[in-house]
Amino acid sequence: MADTEVCSVVSDFIDFLNASPTAFHAVDEAKKRLQKVGYEQVVEREDWKLEAGKRYFLTRNHSTIVAFAIVGAHTDSPCLKLKPVSEVKRAGYLEVGVQTYGGGLWHTWFDRDLTVAGRAMIREEKGGSVSYSHRLVRIEEPIMRVPTLASHLDRGVNDGFKVNTQSHLLPVLATSVKVELNKEFAENGLAEKTTNKSRHHAFLLQV
Repeated sequence: MADTEVCSVVSDFIDFLNASPTAFHAVDEAKKRLQKVGYEQVVEREDWKLEAGKRYFLTRNHSTIVAFAIVGAHTDSPCLKLKPVSEVKRAGYLEVGVQTYGGGLWHTWFDRDLTVAGRAMIREEKGGSVSYSHRLVRIEEPIMRVPTLASHLDRGVNDGFKVNTQSHLLPVLATSVKVELNKEFAENGLAEKTTNKSRHHAFLLQV
């Protein structure tokens, strides 16, 4: 912070102290300062009609002041979401059907290590009854990739590339050969259990 800024802050603080010989004066001074920068006063015992983006304050017994701002945020971000039926097999590869969510820069998703995270619905059978529960899922290591053609094999690479979200953004999970060689997932019965009911690759569910 520059010296002039420090002096301004210190001077402003001293002015506040000089105007606040008691708690009542301090609240009154704070109230004036808040109103000066756009805060609106609300009465604690009345119903509030608050609006997002606005700022408010309330006082109690002239010796307490509470200031707050109404802000909103969302937790979502652009991503590729697994489709309800994500199992895709094509040209000897196990691909995962996805749909775009949000306004992402989809060309940046190519040739990157991708993983899976989100919320899964788990079906459980106990004593003849069936129950469902939601669990958070997060696979730490990368397991998929959305590949692109090598630049020296793509004659139009410098002419611009328009992403077809339906056909281009299909992450590759594994080759069919790798799945066949990986006998462990079949030996534990997972493949048999999920073949008829699952809408996703058994290999993905095992991971």
